[in-house]
Amino acid sequence: MKTFRNQRLAIVIPAMNESRTIGTVIRGLREHFSCPIIVVDDASTDNTADIARGEGAIVLPHVTNLGAWRSTQTGIRYALKRGIECVVTCDADGQHPKQALLTLLEKAEEDTDCTIGSCTSRGSTGRHIAWRVFKRLSGLDVSDLTSGLRLYSRPAMRVLASKQATMFEYQDVGVLLMLRKLKMRCTEVDVAMQERKDGISRIFHSWVAVFKYLLYTFILSITKLGPQEVARYHKKLTAGAELE
Repeated sequence: MKTFRNQRLAIVIPAMNESRTIGTVIRGLREHFSCPIIVVDDASTDNTADIARGEGAIVLPHVTNLGAWRSTQTGIRYALKRGIECVVTCDADGQHPKQALLTLLEKAEEDTDCTIGSCTSRGSTGRHIAWRVFKRLSGLDVSDLTSGLRLYSRPAMRVLASKQATMFEYQDVGVLLMLRKLKMRCTEVDVAMQERKDGISRIFHSWVAVFKYLLYTFILSITKLGPQEVARYHKKLTAGAELE
């Protein structure tokens, strides 16, 4: 199988109390990727960070819990400073096997800023109902809105590292809305995912959680970047300036 040694690529993994799976996840990735693997330890109370370091990952520790999106953002910011040209984000719980990342990279189109690893066969009936509602609320033409397996280009990384993007509690829909507003192209690649090996879904573990996510999605859908902010972002992206 193809082995990726491109130092312009990095893999970002947000993790909190994932000691049961993080070692296996990193070892699996190391079989085919020699690029930097960045684990953002979101104030774990177990030995997630120690295991990740032992497997050769770069570990960025949070001293307080900031959530999955802000952890991902920490990894993206670090990758930008290292001169990385694109990042793959994936989960620490074993849902995204190495083959899914290989498929994502091999099938991603070059002119795409965000490629989503899509697996619509997964999940409960509630998840699929929620997806349909999310699509209607947001207007996004994406099948798997809540996939954490994504490939971002450097321009997309710059946008998502900005202060404006820090407001997202959930990266899934908010990120896609922001990229669409900035005319960045997002596509999907079908991949196979595994069942969660440990823990529960933060979004879909109960209907209360789903309702909260729906409400948050609705707010994001009506409070997107305004015309002035879009123009300012486009100008800075073209000039290569740092985004706020």
